[in-house]
Amino acid sequence: MLLKFAIKEFLDEREFRQVSPKTITNYKFFLGDFHSYCTNNEIIDISDITQSTIKSFLLYCQKKKGNNPTTVNTKLQALKAFFNYLEEIELITTKQNPCKKVGYIKAEVKATTFTDAQVKEILDYFRRFKRRDKSFYAYRDYAIVIFLLSTGCRCGEMCNQKWADVDLTNNHMVVYGKLRTQQGVPIVESLSKELQEWKIFCEREFKKFPEYVFVNRKGQRLTEGAVQSIFKRVKEVMGFKDVRCCAHDFRRYFAKSLVIQGADAFTVQKLLRHAKLDMSVKYVGLYGQDLKKRNEEFNPLNNLDI
Repeated sequence: MLLKFAIKEFLDEREFRQVSPKTITNYKFFLGDFHSYCTNNEIIDISDITQSTIKSFLLYCQKKKGNNPTTVNTKLQALKAFFNYLEEIELITTKQNPCKKVGYIKAEVKATTFTDAQVKEILDYFRRFKRRDKSFYAYRDYAIVIFLLSTGCRCGEMCNQKWADVDLTNNHMVVYGKLRTQQGVPIVESLSKELQEWKIFCEREFKKFPEYVFVNRKGQRLTEGAVQSIFKRVKEVMGFKDVRCCAHDFRRYFAKSLVIQGADAFTVQKLLRHAKLDMSVKYVGLYGQDLKKRNEEFNPLNNLDI
């Protein structure tokens, strides 16, 4: 089968399985990149793709396109999903699967996030904006920051949050995460007050009350791209150099705060809605330097005469 037809069939199958639109977009981008590489090298049929083709493509991405290890591994992950699907529908055999024995490259993971001082700067910035402007954007963007800080939600989870799933009376909400999973999440009182104020603002601002909690000026669901633009402006204003300043940094800050205050990996997993414990354990290990101070403060040896 021609590679372009195989890719289309794979994407159709993923859409049929109701994979998230973001994941579909990523598959289209990464597999399109691979298809272009193969076409330029006169490889048009899946039967002509070998393990060497995969490795050469990844090396090309790393050296010619300047992709970092994380991006290269993400592309390999997409290719593995694609060829595993071709194996499932018996277009290729396990032996013919070119990705089967291709391993991920080692990547130095630097999970940087905000410091406490940076978070205070961001909050002060949005508070001043809200007091001075009192506009739609001022109220919304401040509510977004408080929401992300308090819940550790992913950007997509926040954008998909609906008012129907938020109970401000009992301070509880249902979050729809990856793979269409849903989980109840408690709301702290300070966040509840902020959402209540934002809700009242929306009731006054729009003739028809919005379905989604965070919306654009037309009352439509706020996109992930729009959220990125908000924090891009914040980074420029703040002049942050050592942090990306994106929605996911708030998620990491949330995790970091949990760990520093003594939360175990199981609590981190539950509150961050990780499917597996592995990622939660990584968060516990990543902030060991921050735990050092607490260890020195609360170490049992401090109370023993030795």
